[in-house]
Amino acid sequence: MTRFTIASFNVKNLIGPEREYYRFQSYTPEEYAWKADWMADQLLTLNADIVGFQEVFEEAPLRQVIVETDRRGAQANAASIPDPSKRYHRKAIFQKLAYGSYAEAELAFAANLNDTDESGKRRPGLAVLSRFGFADEPEVIQDLEQPLDIPMACLGEEDDAGFYTLRRLSRPILKVQVPVGKQVISVFNCHLKSKLGEYINPQGAPYPPETVLTAYDAAGRAMGALRAALRRMGEAWVLRRAVLEELEQGRPVMVLGDFNDGEHAVSSEIISGEVPFKNYTWMLRHDAQHPADRYSKEEDAKIREAIDRVRLRSAENMFLRKSLRDVVYTTAFGGVHESIDQIYMSRHFDPAWPGAVGGMHYYSVFNDHLTDGSHPEAPYNKLASDHGQIMAHMELRG
Repeated sequence: MTRFTIASFNVKNLIGPEREYYRFQSYTPEEYAWKADWMADQLLTLNADIVGFQEVFEEAPLRQVIVETDRRGAQANAASIPDPSKRYHRKAIFQKLAYGSYAEAELAFAANLNDTDESGKRRPGLAVLSRFGFADEPEVIQDLEQPLDIPMACLGEEDDAGFYTLRRLSRPILKVQVPVGKQVISVFNCHLKSKLGEYINPQGAPYPPETVLTAYDAAGRAMGALRAALRRMGEAWVLRRAVLEELEQGRPVMVLGDFNDGEHAVSSEIISGEVPFKNYTWMLRHDAQHPADRYSKEEDAKIREAIDRVRLRSAENMFLRKSLRDVVYTTAFGGVHESIDQIYMSRHFDPAWPGAVGGMHYYSVFNDHLTDGSHPEAPYNKLASDHGQIMAHMELRG
């Protein structure tokens, strides 16, 4: 049996010191040193075999954090792991204390195509770190070869209800093939469009009128939120299509990252797919000619299999089924605690499916650093991350 861990880590604006990423926002050398120090400690604590990072502006600072994590890991091993000559060196507890180096690991970085490298107008990318390396070249999905046109259904006497077009994602989706044991797992790392409104800057204007809060435009700001939601759901569908391509080839799939929405949001459900009903024999057929035209038992089984075959499972949800209460959250803002960072997996990791190749035996959430700014004992929260880290503890059969 092969065990491995996979984690999602939104690092919150990782970039070198004195480099303005957003307008008037940058790190002093001291602030950057604090952030890098915290990240190294957090990565050391995670000690995950596969890590998906979000909000990485530049690859070099991430590599520096990984090197520092390895240095601290080596020191921790020297202090915690007993010398092989000692009688108790076989005790299993010490295996839990061991840190696995990333010295031989591979890192795939996906820069954001929207990043012009212009000071104050940067756009973050993402990365995947794998101790198992990659079985194939990483693939970046951001510019769409064929624009995504979403036609709207006509209502009443409408002849043309219009459509929404998506040509480029706000941030890249990174797909890697990770060899683990006898399996090759298709891993997707994503960071979907946030809930921050999208506002259009009129030609010749210095900024969008909706951003002038002293002339508050409620309808305009609501339209900005609508644009953001449309983009996020469009990006979710692009990710879903890529996931389906892997599932159709019979490959185990894991999707992780910052979804910027909860598990039951429409965008998240687009990614995971439908949950099948327990029974379709009660449902009117699509071609029903009279009230008794229902699906047969044979058709019911076929429908449920077709849906379940391509449905993803939430690691958080699988874990909470074993828990007495919901204790998971990855963000805290304005007193609201919710989970917008997720790890999803195909039924290859669902023990309830006879063809499963493995399963999840535990799920960890690292959120002790999260506050909404009201805790005086956490003054440097803004330099750490505004997201908790999540990790699924997996095992493969055979």
